[in-house]
Amino acid sequence: MRMVVIYESMFGNTRAIATAIAEGLGPSDDVQAVRVVDADAAILEGADLVVVGGPTHARSMSRPGTRKGAPGYVHKPGSDISLEPGADTGPGVREWLDSLDHVHANAAAFDTRVKGPALLTGRASKAIDHRLRNHGVKVVATPESFLVDRKNHLLPGETARARAWGAQLAVVARHDAIGT
Repeated sequence: MRMVVIYESMFGNTRAIATAIAEGLGPSDDVQAVRVVDADAAILEGADLVVVGGPTHARSMSRPGTRKGAPGYVHKPGSDISLEPGADTGPGVREWLDSLDHVHANAAAFDTRVKGPALLTGRASKAIDHRLRNHGVKVVATPESFLVDRKNHLLPGETARARAWGAQLAVVARHDAIGT
């Protein structure tokens, strides 16, 4: 089975979650985590499962304007975070999804967001899930959120939880492949 995790990351949290999900999907040459800035539509060719995720900005997926504001968080007094290469200038998940045609694959969506009620924080994964469905994918899991604290650090246990979620997705994808 070929499985791809496409992600956008500002400060490394979503990258860490994407990597953990890929690890959970299984040790295989056919599993890869790819930054959205390095992804094109061809990456999806022959994929049995596509997992897409990004950080929650302004209650949903990032936009060019919210990405441009990311360096400001790095330069705040007392900040110990750093900006991922190209995070504030490259295309994000929103633009990547908009560039796609019909996709023939199973899919799932995730995000990283500040811990708190989703009603207040928003969830990029809900918008990602919606756009994936519009491209014809078969969504095999409810959107998942992985949490950060107010200083933009992953909460303890989130990468282990992401790895376990990846393993669950792999079981569903393999079962679906056997059933068809």
